[in-house]
Amino acid sequence: MDLTTTYMGLKLQNPLVASPSPLCEKVDNIKKMEDAGAAAVVLHSLFEEQINFESNELDRFLMRGTDSYAESLSYFPNLEYFKVGPDEYLNLISNAKSSVKIPIIASLNGVSSGGWTIYAEEFEKAGADAIELNIYYIATDMGMVSQQVEQMYIDVARNVKNSVKIPVAIKLSPYFSSMANMAKQFDQIGVNALVMFNRFYQPDFDLDEMGVVPNLVLSNSDELRLRLRWVAILYGHINADMAITGGVHTPEDAVKAVMAGAKVAMMTSALLKNGIGHITKVKDGLVEWMEKHDYDSVAEMQGTMSQKSVIEPAAFERANYMKVLKSFSL
Repeated sequence: MDLTTTYMGLKLQNPLVASPSPLCEKVDNIKKMEDAGAAAVVLHSLFEEQINFESNELDRFLMRGTDSYAESLSYFPNLEYFKVGPDEYLNLISNAKSSVKIPIIASLNGVSSGGWTIYAEEFEKAGADAIELNIYYIATDMGMVSQQVEQMYIDVARNVKNSVKIPVAIKLSPYFSSMANMAKQFDQIGVNALVMFNRFYQPDFDLDEMGVVPNLVLSNSDELRLRLRWVAILYGHINADMAITGGVHTPEDAVKAVMAGAKVAMMTSALLKNGIGHITKVKDGLVEWMEKHDYDSVAEMQGTMSQKSVIEPAAFERANYMKVLKSFSL
């Protein structure tokens, strides 16, 4: 059974990748991930705020209005909560690379195109095999038009891509008005992979303390559908590889990801819920499913459930939409 796949030019033993989580902060855990069968590990993110919290460009995005409403101050983290700073992060990359044979993908999380992108070069020097760029930004300024938001994403991706020689993936949100066009634009600037999709975490209100509190809800397999939809639509139409993250919990979820057209299926919530050893369970289940359905390789499965052969995907989506509505009866 040939489980191998390629992702951003990296040859992987299988399509299962451990994506960013607190588990990735320790080299011992990364070793366990490799032993459990992870084909690569994406480290937890180094945040732009950790690198240059007081830059003018960041202030424009993060600090507007905080002097007016005391409650809003609770939206912004105390950076002392972060256990790993820039120097420690570079050491983690170096130590992980010397401890495991699987690829180590560093992660940058930011919104601006400032000088912080120099850390992409530092990641490369520390030995990272690739970089995943996580642009986590919600446009709340009513004067900011969609073109400005899209251009911000493109500018950051281009700057990071131009600063390093190693592959660069970009982790996207699904909320662009024209997702297909954004994918095309990233493809045109040479981004090596698109990671579908970021999960925007909604905070909750603490009415006793009159503050905003984090509310982390782990994913489940139902969230996979949005990712499958867009990967299946884009497969065969862009050069960049695609990864699915969010909703991969079972061997069947991994099969669906590959059949939609993803090169890799990434897991975070599944490992936080079930432990690192869950990777082995998913990998063994993947093999079992392939044997049962007479597939000899992952490559043979890839994209078989995509819309590559559909002349008009939008019409196909409309037809399925109507079919789903009519399928429910009281």
